[in-house]
Amino acid sequence: MELARQLLTECLQRGITNFVLCPGARNAPLVLLLERTEGLELYYHPDERSAAFFALGRTMCFGEPCAVITTSGTAVAECLPAVVEAHYQARPLVIISADRPLEFRDSGAPQAIRQPNIFGTYAYYGADYTPENTPLTEWCATTPLHLNLPMEEEFKAEDITPLSLEDIGEFAPHKESFDGSLIVDFVKESVFGGLIVMLGGLRPTEREAVFHLVEGLGVPVIADPHSGLREALQDQLLLRPEESFKGNLPAKVLRMGEVPHGRFWRDLDTLSEIAVLSVTNSGYSGLSRESTVIKGDVGRIARGIGSQAEVGDILDHLQNEQGVRAQVDERLEGYPSSEPGLIRTLSLHATTGESIYLGNSLPIREWATFAQRDIPTPEVWANRGANGIDGQIATWLGASREVENAWCIIGDLTALYDLNALLMSEQIELTGRRLVIINNGGGRIFSRLPRLSSLSESESNHFAQAHQIRFEHYAKMWDWDYLAVRFPEDLDEQEDNKNPMIIEVLPDPHETEDFWKGLA
Repeated sequence: MELARQLLTECLQRGITNFVLCPGARNAPLVLLLERTEGLELYYHPDERSAAFFALGRTMCFGEPCAVITTSGTAVAECLPAVVEAHYQARPLVIISADRPLEFRDSGAPQAIRQPNIFGTYAYYGADYTPENTPLTEWCATTPLHLNLPMEEEFKAEDITPLSLEDIGEFAPHKESFDGSLIVDFVKESVFGGLIVMLGGLRPTEREAVFHLVEGLGVPVIADPHSGLREALQDQLLLRPEESFKGNLPAKVLRMGEVPHGRFWRDLDTLSEIAVLSVTNSGYSGLSRESTVIKGDVGRIARGIGSQAEVGDILDHLQNEQGVRAQVDERLEGYPSSEPGLIRTLSLHATTGESIYLGNSLPIREWATFAQRDIPTPEVWANRGANGIDGQIATWLGASREVENAWCIIGDLTALYDLNALLMSEQIELTGRRLVIINNGGGRIFSRLPRLSSLSESESNHFAQAHQIRFEHYAKMWDWDYLAVRFPEDLDEQEDNKNPMIIEVLPDPHETEDFWKGLA
């Protein structure tokens, strides 16, 4: 019991005051210590996987740690997907796993697995927590942390007293040093060959400084939606860079933020003649070839180098972009019930919200190209570190827990993968909340991958996980309102409704196919 108290006291001293609890017999002392201490943010979920993604969303929202308290056995393993995602996003997700006494380890006894270091390289420390080992003092707080606590089998609930609020300290992550001259020289040397900026996901505290830097450079920009700057930099924005370049490629690419999602970023793996400099919290290049990486707080780095001389659109990419935009807008107007057409309409309605969360695969890609470009969105979130469709609803709920009019746009398979996340409904702000599920009958992104274009219809359906599921009963299960959308005007029905709502978007498959056929 004293060891549990010491561990949680250390957590408070490092400024960890948000906890997601997955109560069980094994972790009961930890749960009761937290429940009996006032002034902490506590959430509950029975599924450790969803709990961990909800906690990840909390770290994304306010930039501070959030800890998950698990029982022993496979309960700990359920946290692995969220830990991996947090690792590649450089988020301070903390997993505190209760364990059976050491004498049970490797015995095959129930719920006695080898828990230390179960997350491998994806989490800091991971060994058994002991009075002599105090990993919290060494933790840099820019990566996940795992604390495993072997606990005695018996305890008396009446002996558990609150923790001391006097022990709560301030969260202070380690700040990386950086060499700003690398960026300055990189920009100066691009005057003759051309420079573009690629913006991956940016944290709210980073966006203002990055905006001023990029606007001052005056160069073309490829901005992921969760950079938060897509609309603010629309005069420099390239919607479909492969078309705007027309073979006239830039000499340099400055990437800021997380690894971008678009095709051109992946093409850079083979375009070795283009120099790439990445400024990122994670320290990962996102490329298999050689490039330069500066690791650190992206906003702090942008502020540190200050304004730079304008480079401009040396290669006339923005002039080419005008034709690209005209073609995109023409197709959207001609096929309003196609999937891209409904994405455009969704984006207009979502501007009334306070935040937007975008699911992976098609939603974030289609949003980047087809969403409205005029009205800045206050907060945009996404999981882009390593995650496919796992835990997206839970992450959204964590990131937008106290936000009214929060929107989430995901695909049908993503929704099926995270159905129990809405158990959190009673612990979050529900006013005006919108969960939009784009139901095109499976993972249709595979149908647009060139390497899978020759598959037979049955083979394509296997990759797409084709289905005929509808989501009206999912809404009833959680007592949320429901709206089916087949035409743009259907979305008008949700405007004055402040109840939480599941909106099932059902694109016309023939319009969608014709839309893509006519888009060069």
